[in-house]
Amino acid sequence: MAVNDVECCETFQTHEELLALVNAGMPEEDTLYDLAELFKVFGDSTRIRILYVLFEAEVCVCDLAEILHMTQSAISHQLKILKQSRLVKSRREGKSVFYSLADAHVRTIIAQGREHIDE
Repeated sequence: MAVNDVECCETFQTHEELLALVNAGMPEEDTLYDLAELFKVFGDSTRIRILYVLFEAEVCVCDLAEILHMTQSAISHQLKILKQSRLVKSRREGKSVFYSLADAHVRTIIAQGREHIDE
């Protein structure tokens, strides 16, 4: 068997009780779409790096640019995506805008992903 082969049933036979159970618990299409979109946000290593910085401290765009060796423009672009996905929040203090994780769920999602790849 080749590495890319997936084992399949030898005959086509559905299991109605299992299908009913799965269908009862299946979220609406809109929810599945939103979930897929959320995971796309995690699909960029720059955004993951930003989130890791925010695990440690609330920082401004200037700090992020310095820590990650990137331009403020590039950081701002990624923060916009993270903010639209409700993964980060911001607050203004004088002339500075500080960013932090939106809530504990963000840390949990990243931690579980890390745990999965470290297995």
